[in-house]
Amino acid sequence: MRILKDFKIPDFKFPKFNMKGIDDIDEVKVDYEKIKKAEENQNKKNKKNYDGTNFTTVKEMFINSSKEYADRTLLLEKFNPKEDWTEITYNQFKNEVIGFGTALIRKLNLKDTRIVIIGENTHHWYLSYMTMLCGAGIAVPVDKELPENEIENVIKRAKASAVIFSTKKADVIKKVAENLPDVKYFIQMNSNEEINGRFVGLDYLIEEGKIIYNGGDNSFMEIEIDPDEFKVLIFTSGTTSNAKGVMLCNRNLAQNVNAATAYVKLTPEDRLMSILPLHHTYESSIGFLLPFGVGASISVCQGLKHIVPDLQETKPTALLTVPLLVETLYRKINANIKKSKKDGLVNSMIHVTNALKAVGIDIKRKVFNEIYENLGGRIRIIVSAAAPIDAKVGKWVEDIGILFLQGYGLTETAPIAALTPDFDTRVGSAGKAVVGAELRIDNPNENGEGEVLICSKTLMIGYYEDEEATKEAIFEEDGKRWFHSGDVGYMDKDGFLYITGRSKNVIVTQNGKNIYPEEIELLLSKHPEIKECMVYGKEVEGEKELIITARVIPNYEEIEEKYGKDLDEDTIYKIIWDIIKEVNKGLTSYKAIKKLEIKHDEFVKTTTMKIKRYAELKKDK
Repeated sequence: MRILKDFKIPDFKFPKFNMKGIDDIDEVKVDYEKIKKAEENQNKKNKKNYDGTNFTTVKEMFINSSKEYADRTLLLEKFNPKEDWTEITYNQFKNEVIGFGTALIRKLNLKDTRIVIIGENTHHWYLSYMTMLCGAGIAVPVDKELPENEIENVIKRAKASAVIFSTKKADVIKKVAENLPDVKYFIQMNSNEEINGRFVGLDYLIEEGKIIYNGGDNSFMEIEIDPDEFKVLIFTSGTTSNAKGVMLCNRNLAQNVNAATAYVKLTPEDRLMSILPLHHTYESSIGFLLPFGVGASISVCQGLKHIVPDLQETKPTALLTVPLLVETLYRKINANIKKSKKDGLVNSMIHVTNALKAVGIDIKRKVFNEIYENLGGRIRIIVSAAAPIDAKVGKWVEDIGILFLQGYGLTETAPIAALTPDFDTRVGSAGKAVVGAELRIDNPNENGEGEVLICSKTLMIGYYEDEEATKEAIFEEDGKRWFHSGDVGYMDKDGFLYITGRSKNVIVTQNGKNIYPEEIELLLSKHPEIKECMVYGKEVEGEKELIITARVIPNYEEIEEKYGKDLDEDTIYKIIWDIIKEVNKGLTSYKAIKKLEIKHDEFVKTTTMKIKRYAELKKDK
């Protein structure tokens, strides 16, 4: 799952830790007489799913939560770093959604059209997405970090009738608008501008819609949602002709909420911090729709450089993130503990508190209170997904008393297909099939490993305008739709999934970005100097990140014709590398090719002349 462009963690710092020993903590009172009884109760503990929610559509959830939690805080956001946090209630959000939705269908006549949403995580992004899901149109969330040409391409491919954009993207949108004659309106977030040609302010539309609604027009809320109707379009990787567009429906998204609430207990007292970009289904589904469905609140991180003060000021209870951030927190906190010369004491306290917890006595929050306070004081859950994480990091999170959960899925499953239940955690596992889903391993080898197949209510409708790709990815068996994930893994006796290999082709970076090799290969193959090529993530000793590498068979005839005969290897290498540099200019930075390998023999291929990537790379080993 692609998450963040250049997810670079700033050099944030934690204060020096004092870390008292257990005997020095007055609040800790351990009644060892109760240990035996606690151990018996622990052994009898019944690990079962929670009742969870049972929504059919997001609109049903919207109506329910807006009424049930009307006066509770939904969003906390700083619109200016120097100002206080602004709190937006469920009721205020509801009124704005109704106002915006009414204006879109009554004033701008955009009902059932495709509408692009592009911008940083902010109040108006949440508002725009919810308005689409409640019946205004088809949402097309777009990565704000895409280069200008890709933003233009995705708007064209989506056949968008409108674009909702943040102020920070205004310059780019105004540039590409000239090349987008089919877009009827460009709607700017945090703007009161009246309709000016094709441009209009979102705040202006909200107020206009409220006037229409208050005048007795309830047409937006009267829209009935077909749970299986195409409502969201997400392009999985870039916007070249080879990128896939995933079509999702209301049922897919509502089922994500239902599935998660069966495994993880969240209440209106919980608060999630929004760190990852909302255009990604991981954040928009689990970081937004899930807390909305249970009446919880969301604090919007101002940016990674603000993460420590934002944690301390908004005091979230849960973090959804990628391994890179969890690993950074782990390193920073432990480096500080070591600097304070308290590492030996902390390790001892971990052993003691683990032993006590094993028999039902949990004093971790009191013992490790200093760490908790630096994370806001209320943190109880950290969820890591989108890429593998070092098991020792997950173990440490649990050692200090925080529930460490992992999820697995793809954009095609909207995204959660497997999740760790909070009542049965397994560090290292990607979780077990969520309620309403099945997982199975296709053609397992002697170790039980094979391709992970997914059957789920969250499974996409199909790929946008690509029946062939849809048929390759999804097959029917006994009335069930199964999806080829391309990932390799195995399941234990309890049904917990362990991913042991990368997707067939996709390259997953440390921060959770997906890079689809075919997209880059297509761009390379347009150059006649390249006969054949294969792009892959190269493992380099001592490096955690995969190196994006192009293995190329040069077209020597073409090169000789253009550049002359009897060229040495270094010259040929430079010719190909110059082509790669040109291709890189049109790619987002994390997709850029970093290494070139000139190949002198033929690729290993299938009978249909497709390169067998696994076999090709296996030859190297």
